[in-house]
Amino acid sequence: MTGAEDLLRDLVRIPSVNPRGGAGDGGETAVAEYVRDWLRRRGVRAELYEVLPGRCNVVAVVPGRSPSAVLLESHLDTVETDGMTVDPHDGVIRDGRLYGRGACDAKGPLAAFILAVAELAAGEPPPYTVVLAGVCDEEHAYRGVLHLLDTLADRPVLGAIVGEPTGLVPAVAHKGVVRYTARTRGRAGHSSRPEEAVNAITLMAPVIAHLAAHPPSVPPHPLLGPATRSVTRVRGGTGPNTIPGVCEVDVDRRTLPGEDPQSVWQQDRTELAALGAELDPPFTVDPALDTRPDAEIVTALCRALAAHGRPSEVQGMPFGTDASKLAGAGIPSVVFGPGSVVDAHAATESVELAEVHLATRVVLTALKGRGAVSICGSAAGRDQPRTTRTRPPSERPPTCA
Repeated sequence: MTGAEDLLRDLVRIPSVNPRGGAGDGGETAVAEYVRDWLRRRGVRAELYEVLPGRCNVVAVVPGRSPSAVLLESHLDTVETDGMTVDPHDGVIRDGRLYGRGACDAKGPLAAFILAVAELAAGEPPPYTVVLAGVCDEEHAYRGVLHLLDTLADRPVLGAIVGEPTGLVPAVAHKGVVRYTARTRGRAGHSSRPEEAVNAITLMAPVIAHLAAHPPSVPPHPLLGPATRSVTRVRGGTGPNTIPGVCEVDVDRRTLPGEDPQSVWQQDRTELAALGAELDPPFTVDPALDTRPDAEIVTALCRALAAHGRPSEVQGMPFGTDASKLAGAGIPSVVFGPGSVVDAHAATESVELAEVHLATRVVLTALKGRGAVSICGSAAGRDQPRTTRTRPPSERPPTCA
């Protein structure tokens, strides 16, 4: 297990905070370069692909007996380190856990995938080609996975395992999100003469109360429960002695599989307009995931978990992942990895090293054991390989230098 400790510590020690809309890459490309070089030293072909100026994905390939591929995908970026009570980039190990930003989300899953790929490359060719992708920008606008779909455009991809902290359970469903800004407009004035002004914050109060008291009226999902709607930010006022003329709130609407994001926003706009609020178009739209539990990639992973004595019943997760974008492009996807979402983004983010090690073994079993043989489906007509194509090869962005 020393290999897992050393690899994960190295990954955590490379800061890779997503810059969101800011300049630079936060270190994503430094992580991508480390992964590329680590794999190349072990005989695995790996390349960088530029997604945005200076921000790269890393993609590695282990050729199999079939050119059709199974994808292992996880992300390189992390959230901010503000408020952490452990050194965010030290990678200290205590009581079998490695601490630091990204240890759980998602450098722990990424390390498990890297180790699995290196072991595959050192042995007999696996039944199918295995592609490992570490992508940028998952924590903000998921542009890394969208670019990855371009990179894989001409390759048949049978299914994907997406690395996130699921506590080593297979997750086939997760919620999507629609985020928008709602606004009330009053009339600014001096706070000594409030009767001559219209307080926009006061106008927003019934809107916030309504959102809290009226959850979305859609049936719950069997694995995900109900859709939700939350106010996450409030902005209003310019000074302590001025009645505010404008107040804004950001709303986070978690959607269920089958809900259309545009229809969700239109319904909320109609609902809140009756309370005097105007809505901007959504600034974030991320689809939900709902992979069939009998998809071959899912059953292969479940059989591997059972072979290692782990629970193998599929579950749902409340957080969004890159899997929904892969599934939307026709690639059946399951979310899986070491660590708990409770520890992700936390002040003491950490992951149990034994889980990282076990995740590696489970993935290897799924890819080269009995489960791997059925990923493509031996019965005619089951889950045929799908080729995604979003951009002609001549238009694809260049690799990083």
